[in-house]
Amino acid sequence: MASLLAVLLLAVGAYGCGVPTYKPLTSRVVNGEDAAPNSWPWQVSLQYTSGGYWYHTCGGTVIAPQWVLTAAHCISSSNTYRVQVGRHNLRQNEPEARTISVVKLINHPRWISILLSNGNDISLIKLAEPLEYNDIIQPACLPAAGYILPHNLGCYTTGWGNVQTGGPAPDALQQGLLLVVAHATCSQSDWWGNTVNTRMICAGGDGVVSSCNGDSGGPLNCLNDQGSWEVHGVVSFGSSLGCNYYKKPSVFTRVSEYNSWISTTIASN
Repeated sequence: MASLLAVLLLAVGAYGCGVPTYKPLTSRVVNGEDAAPNSWPWQVSLQYTSGGYWYHTCGGTVIAPQWVLTAAHCISSSNTYRVQVGRHNLRQNEPEARTISVVKLINHPRWISILLSNGNDISLIKLAEPLEYNDIIQPACLPAAGYILPHNLGCYTTGWGNVQTGGPAPDALQQGLLLVVAHATCSQSDWWGNTVNTRMICAGGDGVVSSCNGDSGGPLNCLNDQGSWEVHGVVSFGSSLGCNYYKKPSVFTRVSEYNSWISTTIASN
């Protein structure tokens, strides 16, 4: 834990983690809403190239100048990736945003792509060059190791995923308020049952707001007692029945389970 904190404190410099220059709009929303521009400055768009074009595929979170946190299921060894940071509207020219190539993709060693319920759906992306933090590009904080979010805490999921099942992808970054569902509830048979384990976080399940296709890898943002935003979850999966499905909350990889792996991986790469 100490080595992780040292890495991140050295990385942050003049900009503290989890304290955006442009404050998020934190009101209750239905089916998500446009985020205030650059109010989630650690949010990235992970993109792959095909046929000479680049396509958004997943979200991610800046946690250090040269490192982005995302989901392992977002990564394919056959693809070439890049990361865009400081973005808000993916269809507009945003001169202050940055596009950076990826030099290393590191999936968690216990990730099994054909067994999603096993968990460990987490990956680290090393960028070709360090980011320079500014008003629109900043890191999120990591939670304390082992921390468990309380039931019914409100946290925000963010991303450019579809606005509804089978619906279009938005141009502007979306945010949605989700209430955390305790594992004791989420693991009940009429919820997710044994598909979820304690290395995951459930949030939502009210049939109104959820993450959706294209949000994978993005953060579950939760405000701590000191007023900083922490990335507690990485979007992992949702119901095959569709987004916003009742008693099938969005499932996130619980970041606080992986502090040691994150610290060791960054230090050794």
